[in-house]
Amino acid sequence: MDKSSDAKSERILSIYSRLRQGKVIYKAEESLHFDVAQRTIQRDIADIQCFLNNQNSETGEIQEIVFDRQSGGYRLETKLQNCLAGSELLAVCKVLLESRSLVKEEMFPIINKLINTCSDEKQKKLVKEYIGNEMHHYIELQHHENLLNKLWILEGAIKKQSYIEVEYQRVNNKKLVKRRLKPVGIMFSEFYFYLTAYIEDIDKEEHFSNPNDSFPTIYRVDRIENMQVLDEHFIVPYAERFEEGEFRKRVQFMYGGRLQKVKLKCKQSIVEAVLDRFPTAEITKRDGEEWEIKVEVFGDGIDMWLKGQKGVEVKSE
Repeated sequence: MDKSSDAKSERILSIYSRLRQGKVIYKAEESLHFDVAQRTIQRDIADIQCFLNNQNSETGEIQEIVFDRQSGGYRLETKLQNCLAGSELLAVCKVLLESRSLVKEEMFPIINKLINTCSDEKQKKLVKEYIGNEMHHYIELQHHENLLNKLWILEGAIKKQSYIEVEYQRVNNKKLVKRRLKPVGIMFSEFYFYLTAYIEDIDKEEHFSNPNDSFPTIYRVDRIENMQVLDEHFIVPYAERFEEGEFRKRVQFMYGGRLQKVKLKCKQSIVEAVLDRFPTAEITKRDGEEWEIKVEVFGDGIDMWLKGQKGVEVKSE
């Protein structure tokens, strides 16, 4: 880093530190102190404001550098935005209701608590009116299982890297199988919550179609029964940790399996749907109305999606 960059960093940090302390910043004084033009100080203030704008979305704290006409300088104003606006509440409630992820007994209290965080009584009333019909016609999933406590316990086991023992109801024959697992993540997709975990003490040659698969197995949380968190712990090196976000980009309908690269040929009219469905998608060729796209996915879930699409097909090599 050169001297000019060092000087700029020191200047910006100095201004920011004093703003945080509640002090007023005067351009003329800063210009003389740091031996730079006043427009340079103005740019510094703009850079700090840009940084604060990025922080606002993470902390819920609204910080703004304002010009105080009375004093003739700049000061920092901080406001806490702990309440959701009506429009934000509406969006969150719509997503929750559409997910149908929880039984009424668990879903409705969450919705009502969210609405009650709105400080504007008029907006609160409007949100209730807007979603009233959807709540009235809310249909629970067929499992009718309470999940909140189970999800909380599982996340705790994941955080502490504790082994768990579960009895899991298979989908094909409804039989319970006992599993000792290393839980590594919880995900949500297409109505259901899923646990991703590595199986311990199992013959992979016998039970897995791909014994060399290094990725976790996927379990629907509502099918997990008689769960017990053990006092034993496992260790996952930081570099090898499971990342739900990266896994989620590549898995479709929570179908596990080997990681594969698939080339798709699709019409231009459906390109947006393909890109939205597959976050790893990469456009490799555009030829008029016909596009080629390469995606990286786990398992065979992509086949299920392709069956319901017109204008998309797998491109043979």
